[in-house]
Amino acid sequence: MSTHPLRRALPRSLAVRRGRSAAFFVAAFVVASVATAGSLYYSEVMNLLPCELCWYQRIAMYPLPLILGYAALTRSSGLYRLVLPFSVTGLAASSFHSWLQLNPSANCSVGGCSTVQYEFAGVLSIPNQAGIAFTLVTLAMLGVWWTSRSA
Repeated sequence: MSTHPLRRALPRSLAVRRGRSAAFFVAAFVVASVATAGSLYYSEVMNLLPCELCWYQRIAMYPLPLILGYAALTRSSGLYRLVLPFSVTGLAASSFHSWLQLNPSANCSVGGCSTVQYEFAGVLSIPNQAGIAFTLVTLAMLGVWWTSRSA
């Protein structure tokens, strides 16, 4: 008894989609790990004190390497639902922080959230770097959603 070619292709198609989800999770894991290590480098090695908005961004970023690493190892595509609230919240905080740095208020204190402490390559402030990382993680999770929605 022979099986229809389409029936034989379906499990492979599902495996390909799961492989794509895992690749998105691995890419997001690398981005989140580099961002986490970078924030620790800035505070512990360069002795830059994080402001209040920096702490909110850290709270959103620090769980991500653990969740994304687990998701990549187990190929649990549904975990994008857990990651997206962290990445979107962090993106909102870093966007607001970047806006504050571009539009400092007269009543902001010295060393507050509107102060630019460091710029990578003279262009990207720390909130800009965090915003790029949160954007990449969010896009990767949208990629997981896109590949898993037709599964």
